[in-house]
Amino acid sequence: MKALPRTLRLALLGLRDLLVSAGPLVLLPIAILAAAYWYLQPQPPTSLRLATGPAGSAYATFGQRYAEALRSHGITVELVPTDGSLDNLALLRQGGADAAFVRGGSADPVADEEAGLQSLGALFYEPLWIFYRPDALRPAQRRAGPLQSLAALQPLRVNVDKAGSGVPDILERMLRANRLDPAAMQISHLAQSPATEALAGGLLDVVVLASAPESPLVQRLLRAPGIALMDLRQSDAYTRLFPFLSSVRLPRGIVDLARDQPSEDVAMLAATTSLLVREQTHPALRQLLAQAAQGIHGGAGWFNRVRDFPNTRTSELPVSSEGDRAINGQPPFWQRYLPFWASNLVERMWLVLGGLLVLLLPLSRVVPPLYTFRVRRRVFRWYARLREIEARTNDADASPERLLEELDHLDRVVDKVAVPLSYADELYALRHNIHAARKRVLARRLDPGD
Repeated sequence: MKALPRTLRLALLGLRDLLVSAGPLVLLPIAILAAAYWYLQPQPPTSLRLATGPAGSAYATFGQRYAEALRSHGITVELVPTDGSLDNLALLRQGGADAAFVRGGSADPVADEEAGLQSLGALFYEPLWIFYRPDALRPAQRRAGPLQSLAALQPLRVNVDKAGSGVPDILERMLRANRLDPAAMQISHLAQSPATEALAGGLLDVVVLASAPESPLVQRLLRAPGIALMDLRQSDAYTRLFPFLSSVRLPRGIVDLARDQPSEDVAMLAATTSLLVREQTHPALRQLLAQAAQGIHGGAGWFNRVRDFPNTRTSELPVSSEGDRAINGQPPFWQRYLPFWASNLVERMWLVLGGLLVLLLPLSRVVPPLYTFRVRRRVFRWYARLREIEARTNDADASPERLLEELDHLDRVVDKVAVPLSYADELYALRHNIHAARKRVLARRLDPGD
């Protein structure tokens, strides 16, 4: 094989010296970053289980919007249908879901906090809708006007949603506050969809459900002929008895301005629904969910103004740092310029990266002297051989011819030593010293009596 040109060989040799000198400095941060990546697991899983609610509910509708929002970041959201808030909470506690919509009043603030459940913020009001058929009222009730009190429900056929929704528990507490015994009433627990059909068909007199106004079933009942919405004039009193409830008003004309529907403000009660996550849910997924919540719930609604939601004021459980920053703070500047995976990597490992920078700055000063030592060592290693030959020059038993042969051999070896041009003076100095030693040996051979 043809030998490489000397210039190329010198360049490759210099590059090898530089790599060997700086190698430990390069391998150290790589090893630290690999260990930190393995320990911190900065990149999130590619899937997320979100517990929603029954088909046709606001929970199910919002779940679809979250799935679309996270899909753009490469995260697949598996929507888990449930009976409602209590089922969602149970799934979170058991690890069957990573995130879930949970209505206020459902969670146990002490036990669930200890279990590692956290909130990403309150998302929206979930009103308690009490729809009834006016033609099912007794003549005396009709003469009294629209229903305004839960006490009027006693003789009616009432459906209060399924047990997993949490609505039966809320209504039972409200009925007992009115000195009514739920066991003595005609209460059923059909799911929302069949209950809506039963109310429209006259098989039920009252349907009670809790859902955001975006729910298709709520929208249908608000516009259905022959069905009215209870105006709960005692709503403020209930908020004093049950702190997880808020008094809200359905504004006049909000359902249909052209038809002036409803024709007057309607007093209602509402709980605040939060997005809860498990402590084990990856921080990056919590961050994505909190950011998605800003876009999905940040606008004005029937019961709130712009930017009323999401908020951290009405959360029953501690708000995670990701939720608090998304709602009350500003995202890091790098999120504006980097894709999600890159910004997340910086977000999770910035402390490691900063520590490496602090460590490498002083260590980098070692590379130049180490490089110099390696190059000069290639030359200086032959000085030991030269000194040995010179020491034998004054030895009477040493043969000048033998010394000259050793010097010639040393000269040939040094002639093959390659060093960068910036260190060529070291090589020429060695060859000059070899030449000087040769002259002394020749002088001794010419004058053996010296």
